[in-house]
Amino acid sequence: MVSVTAPDDAPITVLSEEESWDLLSGSALGRLVTTVGDQLEIFPVNFVVQNRTLLFRTAEGTKLFATVTNDQVLFEADDHGLSEGWSVIVRGHGEVLHGADEIAEADQAGLYPWLATVKLRYVRITPTQVSGRRFVFGPEPDTGQLPG
Repeated sequence: MVSVTAPDDAPITVLSEEESWDLLSGSALGRLVTTVGDQLEIFPVNFVVQNRTLLFRTAEGTKLFATVTNDQVLFEADDHGLSEGWSVIVRGHGEVLHGADEIAEADQAGLYPWLATVKLRYVRITPTQVSGRRFVFGPEPDTGQLPG
């Protein structure tokens, strides 16, 4: 783990883009954030990383419409254990895959729906920014020792 902005014993560490992609590659569940009209919406999706993009499948509906009608989307994935956790946020844009070559490539990613529903559309999120943090859990510092 490389610390970009904090000492080694800091409870929060900024992750490099490479570390963020490694964590995303080992994860399968994330949250897509977009807008529908003037309302923010969040959708849990199972996903895979393919060529430094995020790929998920969906059916026709609100999630698909909101993803492709907005210029920007957010995607967040995280995980935790007993002593530490992490969070990675991807900012980018989503597009529905239409071409035979795009769909054939997506089929190779091994992405399968978790629910017994038909999800005919692949959506690819191409990032414009990736950021991540690692968190080390521990007790709250004694506020009597903070400079004041």
